[in-house]
Amino acid sequence: MTGVNSKWQLAAVPLLVILITAGPARAEPFEAFRAQFLPTVESEQQPEEDAPDGMVWIPGGGFSMGVADPRPLPSGGREAMGDARPIHRVYVDGFWMDQTPVTNAEFERFVDETGYVTVAERPLNPEEFPGVPEENLAPGSLVFITPSMVENVRDFTQWWQWIPGAHWRAPYGPGSSIDGKEDAPVVHVAWEDAVTYADWAGKRLPTEAEWEFAARGGLAGKPYPWGEELRPGDKWMANIWQGRFPVENTAKDGFEAIAPVREYPPNDYGLYGMAGNVWEWCSDWYRPDTYGERTGPDVVVRNPSGPADSFDPAEPGVPKRVLRGGSFLCTDQYCTRYMVGTRGKTEPDSSANHTGFRLVKDP
Repeated sequence: MTGVNSKWQLAAVPLLVILITAGPARAEPFEAFRAQFLPTVESEQQPEEDAPDGMVWIPGGGFSMGVADPRPLPSGGREAMGDARPIHRVYVDGFWMDQTPVTNAEFERFVDETGYVTVAERPLNPEEFPGVPEENLAPGSLVFITPSMVENVRDFTQWWQWIPGAHWRAPYGPGSSIDGKEDAPVVHVAWEDAVTYADWAGKRLPTEAEWEFAARGGLAGKPYPWGEELRPGDKWMANIWQGRFPVENTAKDGFEAIAPVREYPPNDYGLYGMAGNVWEWCSDWYRPDTYGERTGPDVVVRNPSGPADSFDPAEPGVPKRVLRGGSFLCTDQYCTRYMVGTRGKTEPDSSANHTGFRLVKDP
C-alpha cells in the first residue's frame, strides 16, 4: 500500500488496491533494468564540521532518479510504477542524514521536553465530518489487524482498522505500549508531527530526491538499496511481509511487525532501514506527473523540492505528501514499494502503525 488515509472509515474515500504477484526469475531482466540508468557521480563536497550525533554524510551528486518498470524482475510484482518515470537526471547537494528513522526513545524525549500532542492524540474536527457521531470523533489512528479471511483483496478495510486511543505511545490502542521497544521507529506520526519534531531538533524532512539519492548508496540501476537480489545469499535484508498477504505472516525475516532500527545491514552510506519496516515522510507534495516536467536530453534538475501543490487521480481533491521506503507490510504479492525509486503517498494528517520518518541537516 502506498500510504493509508487515516480518515477512510469516516469519509468513505475509495482507494484502489492492486494485487501483485511475483514475476519470472531470469537474468536478462536485470540487464534491461540497469540499462535505463546512468552512473551515479558523487560530489567531492565535504562538510567542515564533525558528524552530528547519529547522522552520516551523504555526498550528493548526480544520479538517475526514478525506477524502471519492475514487473519483469524476480519478485517485481505487476505494478508498473508509472508515477516514478520518466527516469531523469537530478543533482543534489551534500547533506547529513539520520542513520535510522527517529525512534520511540528519541520521540519520547521530544514530547517530554515540549509537551507536544500528536495529531493522532487530538480529537477530530467535527466540521470536517458533518453527521458523524461524536463517539467516532475520538482521537485515534489506523492499525493493521491481520484478518482471519479476506473476501475481496481490493477492500483494504478488512485489515486496516481505526482504533480509538491508538497513538505513538500505544501503537495498538489502549493497553498497548512501547515498553521494551525504545529502539523501534516511532509510528502513528502525521506529517505535521514530523515537521514539528524536525524544527525542535534543528533538522528538516528530506526532499524526495535527497531520500532516493541516500537510499541508493551510490548504486545505479539496482532495485534495492543493497543491490539486485531481494535475498542475497538467502539472507533477509529488510523487514517485509512473508506469507500470504494479508492473512498469513510467517515472519521468516524475524519480525511479524516492526523491527528495531538497526536490525538489518546498512547500505553503503551507512543508512539503516531504507527499505521496509516503516514508511518515511518526505517534504514534497505528491503528484504522479512530477517527473514528466523534468525531461530533456540535457536536463539536470538541481535540488528539486517537489511540485507546488498535490494531485492524486485516485482521490482528486485530497492533497497528499510523498512517502518513501515501504514498510513491514510490503510484499511482492501486494506492494513492492520497498524497491528504490518507487513512491508512496498519503494525506499529511494521516497516521498509521507503519509510518515514521527520518531527518536531514544541511552542512
